[in-house]
Amino acid sequence: MIQEKRVIQELLIAQSTSDGAGVRLKRVFGGRDLERFDPFLMLDAFGSFDATDYIGGFPSHPHRGFETVTYMLEGYMEHRDHMDNLGRLGPGDVQWMNAGSGVIHSEMPQQKEGRMRGFQLWVNLPAAEKMMPPSYRDIRAQDIPQYQMDHIGVRAIAGRLMVNEQEVIGAVTHPSTEPGYLDLKIASPDAVRILIPDGHNALLYVYEGSLTISDHDYRLEAGEMGRLSHHGLLVLQAEPDTRVLVISGKPIGEPIVHYGPFVMNTKAEIKQAVTDYNSGKLV
Repeated sequence: MIQEKRVIQELLIAQSTSDGAGVRLKRVFGGRDLERFDPFLMLDAFGSFDATDYIGGFPSHPHRGFETVTYMLEGYMEHRDHMDNLGRLGPGDVQWMNAGSGVIHSEMPQQKEGRMRGFQLWVNLPAAEKMMPPSYRDIRAQDIPQYQMDHIGVRAIAGRLMVNEQEVIGAVTHPSTEPGYLDLKIASPDAVRILIPDGHNALLYVYEGSLTISDHDYRLEAGEMGRLSHHGLLVLQAEPDTRVLVISGKPIGEPIVHYGPFVMNTKAEIKQAVTDYNSGKLV
């Protein structure tokens, strides 16, 4: 019996843009027709040796209705919010923040020179959880599970997935959307087999090197993302020293209405979020 394999349904190329106070970054996806990425909303990649590209940071701004996941590869970033939480992220660290009913926070660089590099992923929340109290968790690099399998190094940020028949368990689990978030470093062209739960959305973002998917039918180069089919085994064959993010999750299947930093289910809820923020009642 030939096992079904996941294939690319959509190829996306990260686009240069800026956000916050002029931070230059690459937007991998986000904006329109977000239902096809459900439960994910956006992925940004940032990376520069030039401090002018990142020094402005992300001054105080609001969120409601979703989660942000910040994964640092290099450099230092500080998080402050309206609840007097203070978090400092360094190389390899992750912050998983649930904005819930409302957060006002800032994310500011803690360096004036050198390379800053990492990713921010937005994960949607189901309607039943959008107005829950906000929370966040800082996860140090040494607390993120790491696995070594012959030619594959795995940093398991979230989820429970199978990689080459070995279960990989991340630092974070989330029962509603069951997100999986792996950072793979692949050292040889030997096949990598990843089993993602059937029906879950799956995204691949290559940020170093290149790889092919499902018997060389599709190739992804650095700076490209593939949105995959919903069923079957994911088979990768990579050039040496390729690094790729594997992101998967259970679709929520609810309407998505977003306006800037607010993601809700209806236009009325978005209007209420804007009103709450303008009147000082968001938090």
